[in-house]
Amino acid sequence: ADTKLSVENLIGVQPKSTAAAGASSDVQFSNVSLRTGVRLRYAYQGDANGEPIILLHGYTDSAFSYSTVLPLLDRKYRVYVLDQRGHGQSDRPANAYALSQFAADVLAFMDVMKIDKATIVGHSMGSFVAQHVAVAAPERVKRMVLSGSATTIRNSVVTDLQREVNALKDPVPEKFVREFQTSTIFLSPSEEFFNGAVKASLNLPARVWREVMTEMLSPKAQVELAKIKVPTLILWGDKETIFPRSEQDALLAALPNARLKIYEDTGHAMHWERPERFAKDLQEFMN
Repeated sequence: ADTKLSVENLIGVQPKSTAAAGASSDVQFSNVSLRTGVRLRYAYQGDANGEPIILLHGYTDSAFSYSTVLPLLDRKYRVYVLDQRGHGQSDRPANAYALSQFAADVLAFMDVMKIDKATIVGHSMGSFVAQHVAVAAPERVKRMVLSGSATTIRNSVVTDLQREVNALKDPVPEKFVREFQTSTIFLSPSEEFFNGAVKASLNLPARVWREVMTEMLSPKAQVELAKIKVPTLILWGDKETIFPRSEQDALLAALPNARLKIYEDTGHAMHWERPERFAKDLQEFMN
């Protein structure tokens, strides 16, 4: 059953900044069983008949990742935020963590919700899932936002992280999670929000950390970017530590209908570090 709640109940932690922004009495959450064999938890808000936006979080994150963005979005849009497979409060299958399977979940979710076409917004891992959705079913994607993205996940930063991830055992150490999340940001969000993000990542067992990372670095994670014709907005922070500026230029060259916006003094997580600007840029792009 659908349950009405405030944003804090996404994972039980409320960033004060979200509360101050008047977050959330209209944010609701529910669960849906998909033909792909998983049950996904998701949050939603806005006009049931409004233009749909689907927000996809990054590696080990959850719907909580967008909790400071949701209050800033016009309620004329129908916004969905998924806990992707293995993450948040969604099912954690024993395997099946290929990006193509994450993308199949998005399309199956759209089918259940009777969404013909949506704007797909993805951060980091979620941005690569968005790329897969746009290649698998271009007719279902109206436009796309890629935040903290690249043409490929594979680089020395990520392969170094994989070595650390492969050594993880349960329970995953909080110190490791805090250092991982800290390494991705330049402008620190509130302590309450950051603690919530850490809590979300700690929900994942070590096997999910490992299996998702393995699949992200698999050759199967690559898509033919030239097939993506939809209008695409690329967002990149100039203090990014994972995917360099050269990768943004490569994305621009590969995607025939893309443009790039650069956030100064911002790291990998624009929606965490500058939620107001992120929401503004998304809505301007929608218009």
